Amino acid sequence: MAYEQKYAEDKRMSLKEAIKKFVHDGCTLGLGGMASYVTFQVSYEIIRQKKKDLILIAPAPTADVDMLIGAGLVKKLETAYLGGGIFGYAPNFRRALEEGYPGRIEIEEYSNYTMGLRYLAGSMGIPFIPTKSLLGSDIPKHNKRIKIIDDPYTGEPLALVPAANPEVAILHVHRADKFGNAQIFGILVNHGEIARAAEHTIITCEEIVSSEEIRRFPNLTAIPFYCVDAVVEVPYCCHPLNMPYYYVEDIVFESSYYKQARTKEGFLKWLEEWCYSCEDWRDYCRKVGWERLWELTRLERLFNRFEEALL
Repeated sequence: MAYEQKYAEDKRMSLKEAIKKFVHDGCTLGLGGMASYVTFQVSYEIIRQKKKDLILIAPAPTADVDMLIGAGLVKKLETAYLGGGIFGYAPNFRRALEEGYPGRIEIEEYSNYTMGLRYLAGSMGIPFIPTKSLLGSDIPKHNKRIKIIDDPYTGEPLALVPAANPEVAILHVHRADKFGNAQIFGILVNHGEIARAAEHTIITCEEIVSSEEIRRFPNLTAIPFYCVDAVVEVPYCCHPLNMPYYYVEDIVFESSYYKQARTKEGFLKWLEEWCYSCEDWRDYCRKVGWERLWELTRLERLFNRFEEALL
């Protein structure tokens, strides 16, 4: 895969502009996040723009991908897990598999660990990577892209998993500068590898800060500018899930999604209320209520302060 040179230039744009420019019908998307760092607002914008036949490479997605499936936009999903955590199964995902509604989707299953290995291989520019972790499991029986070979040095069995090289990576971080130097406080959830493996990368962030501020804490820069094509400031992008150091999970709001999405009709009503009736993420935040969102921030700061991560 040939990659374009990415320069230290102003890459700021709106979420609507970024999705329109980089995501096309049939696009292969690499989605980050694992319970946190989940790009809910990106999913809403993709649904509004009706980008269809998508191939998603997502290690452990949740309702963000479940909504895309329910909207009929997903052709294939490469993943280790898709569910609602404490809320149980992902209703649209289950309907797609059991009933073919709103359409059949192809599933390519891996473990959490080997999803990370796939992105590591992609970031290194190699076609596959060996591991022993899948040996003895049933995953290779159901995924023919996983190959079992004999180690040429020892003769012992090894599993080979293919590299993941999405056309577009969409990754949420705590903060970034206008050039795309992106910083993460806490766990990195494969974001660095995903950005390096992708042809294009859209960074969404809680806030855009100056390059001087980024340079004050260079060790926090997980993704450098030369991996990034677009920088989008989207506060509360992860709502109703949490963003460590910025806001806690809105469990009451999240539970309402899973209750409504149990039925086809309920999910369509959810989309109408929280996606189609909102022009963009600002509209969504106004509808949720800024006071409610600020309270989520207040609660997070009782236990985690990002200033402490900078010490």
